[in-house]
Amino acid sequence: MIKSELIIRLSEENPSLTALEVEKIVDLFFGTIIDQLSDGGRVELRGFGAFSVRAYEARTSRNPRTGEAVAVDAKSRLHFKAGKGMLQRLNAQ
Repeated sequence: MIKSELIIRLSEENPSLTALEVEKIVDLFFGTIIDQLSDGGRVELRGFGAFSVRAYEARTSRNPRTGEAVAVDAKSRLHFKAGKGMLQRLNAQ
């Protein structure tokens, strides 16, 4: 599902809201999550999962093709841990 499909689906389920209002809500929701993670925070959505940022230090790696040493810069990466409710739904068969 892509963002536009999410907006359409939410608009259909909430006829009192226009598609433009739903789009603003979705943008605000994701923007708030991004802002919180950018500030080094954590976002937990009960039953869905938790988002956090993990910092990785600079290191030296190897080019697999040539074996040559390559410097890898320090970076931050997004980490997601699925919640118990999501895992139960995914594994229910």
